[in-house]
Amino acid sequence: MLARAFVSHYRRHPIQLLALALMIVLATMLWTGVTVLTDQARHSLFQSEDAVAARAHVIRADGRPVGVDDFAALRVAGVCVAPWLEVQRPPPEGRVIGIDPLAMGCFGDAVPGGGADSLEGAPFLDISEAAELSREGYSSQLYLLARDGNRDLPTGYTLGEFSMGPSTGELADSFLLNLDALSLLVLLITGLLVRSVHRLGVAQRHGSFSLLHRFGVPRQRITQWLALELLVLTGICVVPGLWLGARLAGMLGSGFGQALDSLFDVTVYAGTEGALPWRAAAIVVFLVLAVCLVDWVVPARWRAMAGQGRGRTIAFLMFLVGMVGVALAADLSWVFVATAMVFAGAGWLTPGWLALLARRLSNRTGSRRDDPLARWRQRELAVMFRHLALPVVALQFAMAMVLAVQALVTTFEGTFETWLAQRLAAEFYVEVPTGADADSTAAQLQNLDGIGPWHRVIRGRASVAMANDGSHLGLGDERVEVDLFALLPISHLVKTWTLLESVEKPWLRLESDSVMINEQLARRYRLEVGDTLDIRLADTNRSAEVVAIYADYGRPAGEILMAGSALPAAFKAHFQSFSVTPGSVAMADIRRRLSDTWQTSELTIRDNDSIRALASKVFSQTFLLTRAISLLTLLLAAMALLIMGWVFFTTRVKYFQLLGVWGLPASMIRRQLRRLSVALTLTVTIAALPLGVWLTWVLVSRINPLAFGWSLPMELYPLFWFELGVMAVATGLIIAYLMRLQLGHTDSIKQVEP
Repeated sequence: MLARAFVSHYRRHPIQLLALALMIVLATMLWTGVTVLTDQARHSLFQSEDAVAARAHVIRADGRPVGVDDFAALRVAGVCVAPWLEVQRPPPEGRVIGIDPLAMGCFGDAVPGGGADSLEGAPFLDISEAAELSREGYSSQLYLLARDGNRDLPTGYTLGEFSMGPSTGELADSFLLNLDALSLLVLLITGLLVRSVHRLGVAQRHGSFSLLHRFGVPRQRITQWLALELLVLTGICVVPGLWLGARLAGMLGSGFGQALDSLFDVTVYAGTEGALPWRAAAIVVFLVLAVCLVDWVVPARWRAMAGQGRGRTIAFLMFLVGMVGVALAADLSWVFVATAMVFAGAGWLTPGWLALLARRLSNRTGSRRDDPLARWRQRELAVMFRHLALPVVALQFAMAMVLAVQALVTTFEGTFETWLAQRLAAEFYVEVPTGADADSTAAQLQNLDGIGPWHRVIRGRASVAMANDGSHLGLGDERVEVDLFALLPISHLVKTWTLLESVEKPWLRLESDSVMINEQLARRYRLEVGDTLDIRLADTNRSAEVVAIYADYGRPAGEILMAGSALPAAFKAHFQSFSVTPGSVAMADIRRRLSDTWQTSELTIRDNDSIRALASKVFSQTFLLTRAISLLTLLLAAMALLIMGWVFFTTRVKYFQLLGVWGLPASMIRRQLRRLSVALTLTVTIAALPLGVWLTWVLVSRINPLAFGWSLPMELYPLFWFELGVMAVATGLIIAYLMRLQLGHTDSIKQVEP
């Protein structure tokens, strides 16, 4: 009988059952998609760190490329080597790598890439297939991999190092940090949405529960049945939500994975085919039960206090403490805690403030006798803000999140494109082989007629004296290791850089023994333009003034930029390269000259335009994922408000019918409903703007600098605000249309139609 009593409510209100089931399905889908993407990306990106790590390979002492004969000779000599054939195909196929699994057997557990499993699937294939591709005309390069500890090579061979691409660490950390923060906010929003739909049903069933209690059913028994009802409904709805979430992750993740595959030559995103993520299902079930049954756990006096003056005071204090904490926190974890406090306080206060504002507007409007309907709308709006508090807060949070993510992504794209264009201003990048004479090469380029702008890049390490209090760098007894970035000469390719801070004519000052530092070093030790650094290079100490601070996105290390002419003779470079714009000279001629000078045919020359295009594609795909999940969260919140608004409007049909009884035409009643519903959704959007702008500031000025040492400029995009407003108006119009259908079935309004 109790089961029939509980089911009877949904027989009378099937739309409410559908709404609750739909919210659980959508919430599960969204949370599962985020969870699967985060887990898969984290797992694959960690594996990729091993896969792109530097490898030892055998090179010939005479500079000639290795071949099959060298492989056979080395194996006969007892050296553990394995062929590694890279074939470069144009996009979208990209690079593939041919390997010989049998030859890899001598490596044992030290297989390159972190294990045999990491060499299965794209981009790896059997070496015979890769050889077939190379014979089709694609560019290819053969390496003979060797164990790192194998230094006993036959005469005529030596070991070198190569890697498949840049380290994914910074990109992975940045991506996963944004995704983790987003997933937590998604979990909060989904919890609010499910609770809002469930609490409306409980409020409508209050009379039924009271009647059951009068018939002798204990309240604890009613609570148990309510929990069982939720458990059964959630268990039924979670399975399709899991399936949809896994498909969503696969659809969104494929583009991200393909882009990173092309850059790092490893499978960064693993597919979501196979078993469903039941761990995410368990979290959803726990979340639904927790948020829907919390009223039976939290004491009644605490719940009553939440809506009273003391509760609002606590919320306001929480809001203020969170704001101060975000501004002053020196640790990333405390920034997240303070941000959560701000969201909690804002969510606690917003519905009450909006209701208070609506009541005050109604009093002001009521002073005009010719507009009584405006007063009615404002009063009705105040009631809705109180009764629709949870979906209103969920929509506010979702819109704030979307505003912040959109501003962050758009700003990052523009900033990154500008920065990348500056760093890759030359047409070609040429790596100097280990042990090669870079000085003679620089002299050749200097004397080459018709060549465009070029410079030599010298990278190494230096140390800087730091004061014990860490407040600034200068003469002190503690030295900090930093990266060194030297240019020789200071060409026009770098003089167009956009600097964050600088003195007048910084590049001219750089040529006269001054230095520039990256943003990471400046933030870490609170350095400013004009400070003097005590720098040790090899066995030489020198003092240099900081003349500029430059952006250095995507890496955590502190760096000093100086003129290569200031380097002491004893300085040993870790790495050197040339950035060259050929001008009227053919790049093939430059390549031939370099090959003759360095006496090797194996040169690493990259087209910077293709690198820039590929990097832009990667970051676009990376943040496309974040944008997609943000917009899905917003749509979910808007759908929840639509469902809740429609259900709540339905409960007040009799009040709307009174307008017809009082003589208001049906067309005017529908017009009032349209204005009321649009005012509801549009007001929530406006309330989300300050929170969204603040969250943008937190992302670019607090979280990113603390996590990675570099920040992005604070940019706002009002046009996107307008787009969100259009979406809010559309949601309100849909609610009004559904109410028009609802009122169309009543006769009371039609009877007073003129």
